[in-house]
Amino acid sequence: MSKSPITTHILDTSLGRPAEGVAIALERREGDTWVDAGRGTTNADGRVTDLMPPGSLTAGVYRIHFQIADYFAAQARESFYPEATIVFEVKAVDEHYHVPLLLNPFGYSTYRGS
Repeated sequence: MSKSPITTHILDTSLGRPAEGVAIALERREGDTWVDAGRGTTNADGRVTDLMPPGSLTAGVYRIHFQIADYFAAQARESFYPEATIVFEVKAVDEHYHVPLLLNPFGYSTYRGS
């Protein structure tokens, strides 16, 4: 079974476990605007693997928006960042792009995963 050419994963580093239930929006830049390219919610493993249909990737600039305020609020945990947005460029449409988010209530980081 093929998977989305762009995937993501959130690890809550303050708890050492995946962040379940985070709403994700994937967008692609077209000129001066952003258009919807996919949406999803992290599963029990903190992953979204079905943001885009297989074979639908085009070269360009994309962004993933993570709505993290609701995640922390559901756990009655204070946090500083209500959302996080990662902008990245796709050059090779035949490659897989995994964009993880390492999250804690007062910081986050990302990298290109595999």
